Amino acid sequence: MLKNTYLSIAPLTNKKFPDISGLLARHYQQKVSQALIRHDEAQIVALNHLQQLLERLLAVTNYEQKPLTRKLLSAKPEKCRSLYIYGGVGRGKSMLMELFYEACPIDKKRRVHFNTFMLEVHAFTHQCHQQQSHDVIPALARHIRDSVTLLCFDEFHVTDIADAMILGRLFSQLFELGVVVVMTSNRHPNELYQGGLQRDQFLFFIKILQGEAEIIELISEKDFRLDYSPSFKKTYYFPLDHRTQDFIQRHYQSLTHSDPITPKSLKVLGRDVLLSSAHGNVALASFHVLCVDSLGSADYLEIADQFSTLMITSIPKLTAEKRNEAKRFVTLIDALYEHKVKLICTAEVPATALYTEGDGSFEFGRTVSRLIEMQSEAYLQTPHIRRL
Repeated sequence: MLKNTYLSIAPLTNKKFPDISGLLARHYQQKVSQALIRHDEAQIVALNHLQQLLERLLAVTNYEQKPLTRKLLSAKPEKCRSLYIYGGVGRGKSMLMELFYEACPIDKKRRVHFNTFMLEVHAFTHQCHQQQSHDVIPALARHIRDSVTLLCFDEFHVTDIADAMILGRLFSQLFELGVVVVMTSNRHPNELYQGGLQRDQFLFFIKILQGEAEIIELISEKDFRLDYSPSFKKTYYFPLDHRTQDFIQRHYQSLTHSDPITPKSLKVLGRDVLLSSAHGNVALASFHVLCVDSLGSADYLEIADQFSTLMITSIPKLTAEKRNEAKRFVTLIDALYEHKVKLICTAEVPATALYTEGDGSFEFGRTVSRLIEMQSEAYLQTPHIRRL
């Protein structure tokens, strides 16, 4: 039904997997020796859980690939429990997830940002309703299982009631079909969707998750993103003063070979998103257009896909009354970060002071951490990632 998503069925394979004993620890130590990361005991504890899951997952996969006659002569391995890792921002959860995912040799796997996944889920259910199909959730779960046995989510969080109401039924079906899920999050499952509408319906998902997944906390006291050396080139300018316009104009002209700043529109899902300007893979837009107007994940993913650099002007200090704008900004930065889009912006206050009180201010800590990392030389040297 949907092209270029997990709904396309992966080819069946029957291969012998290599010995992976201690594999993640070796990869971790290699990163340490290359000074890409710092050794952290809390990360090692979480890494050991991921290593155990990797070994169990391959044992199950090897068993399932055996002919029926050999299965009868072999002991069936224990079912893999999923894994949910939570902890503060910048503690290395995504880095560990990447180590695990890259080392896992099975073909039927997918790593995806939760926002992207839910967009695909809602698109699938919408198509089914248009076709007057029944039992949408079981059908969706079977499609996912046909394509993947391992599903990895970075930065799992729930803020949308439509997502909250579907998760319990969907993941109940996925777990029953044997899909193994690895999630990272800033919150313990019991703290997800706090204060959300009809949260009682979301409690079913929490119960399912706690029954099917091992839940561990990455207890590291340090936000490692704060260690990034800032770039020699300033990309986050504050406060908003008489030099702000000059900052934006100099950067835009440098990146576009002095192309004039003229309004342009970007077509997303049949509607226009008005940009202050765009040239090649560089876009310029105001905070108002991006986060005050009613844009969402689909818009941000399209922007992140089309442009390798985004310039945002006039980011204000966000108050509790601007919680919707703060929520959109979080979703926008998530999309930019996942696609490694370079961000140049002007703001009223430093990133650490953008949104300190109000609904979602705890989750906003991840955004602050990412904003700081996005100013680093290491991030600015990372290639832009486009959707396939």
